[in-house]
Amino acid sequence: MEIKVLGSGCAKCRATVETIETVARETGRDIALEKVEDMRRIAGYGVMSTPAVVVDGKVAHKGSVPTREQVRAWLA
Repeated sequence: MEIKVLGSGCAKCRATVETIETVARETGRDIALEKVEDMRRIAGYGVMSTPAVVVDGKVAHKGSVPTREQVRAWLA
């Protein structure tokens, strides 16, 4: 599973990365996690508010830090 966190590297972006890493570790799910900070790449996903999360090529969340429950649902 490939997950990308789109954002400038702000506190909410870092919190999103930490949440995803924690839930993946807790569930034993193997993921490839990439942080995307390049605004051109972010705009390529049609995202205007960050942090945003792309799961296997599709935007799954944008504009806030996802909850642990949301992350669990993506990893299921």
